[in-house]
Amino acid sequence: MRIAIVDDIASERETLKTRVSTQLSRLSLNAVIHCYASGTDFLTDAGKEHFDLVFLDIYMGNENGVNTAEELRCFDSDCLLVFTTTSTDHALDGFRVRALHYLVKPYEDTALAALFDEIVKRFPITDRYIEINTTSGIVRLRFQYILYAEHYQHQIYIYGIDGEKYVTRQTFREFTAALTDDRFFLCNRGVLVNMEHAEDFDGTDFILKDGKRISVSRDLAKTARIAFGDFLFERGI
Repeated sequence: MRIAIVDDIASERETLKTRVSTQLSRLSLNAVIHCYASGTDFLTDAGKEHFDLVFLDIYMGNENGVNTAEELRCFDSDCLLVFTTTSTDHALDGFRVRALHYLVKPYEDTALAALFDEIVKRFPITDRYIEINTTSGIVRLRFQYILYAEHYQHQIYIYGIDGEKYVTRQTFREFTAALTDDRFFLCNRGVLVNMEHAEDFDGTDFILKDGKRISVSRDLAKTARIAFGDFLFERGI
């Protein structure tokens, strides 16, 4: 994910960068944050490479953030736009440029957390990850990399889409608690599958795209069918 912070006051840029980084860590999101002192500098880079999210101050010296947003929308209709401002006087302008939200200064961390919870729902997140402690050290695994995982003899075995296997010692409850994403389904007391790599569910097993079958307990079969259907619908598959 590429994020831009546009504000002409250096201290405001750095403070927001720190607070955004905290939210990224909370949600286990990988992102690169770029900071700009002017809308002009931001637009130059935005024209070369797409940004997923931009925090844009409205009042910046001789520049107006709304004008910057209008120019952005001339070539990028998908970037999520959040205005940071001391006033909501430009609310109608924000509607016109399809702003997602206003953060009115000073704002609480709870407001920023709620915003990021909404952002996660707005577009597919491919950069979420989990960190595990293995015998080789700390390993960061992207959610989309995980094929399935199973608990056996007090260890978690995590299988990747490239055939690699990672082993970590922790409770299965602790492991699954970190995978806060609707792509994962708990098949039974010790097995979890990533439904984005499932080709089908036949009533008893998830059939993965590589042919591997992951069994689902009888009590969870109906729930699995509903969860898989909902997942495919939400992803537009």
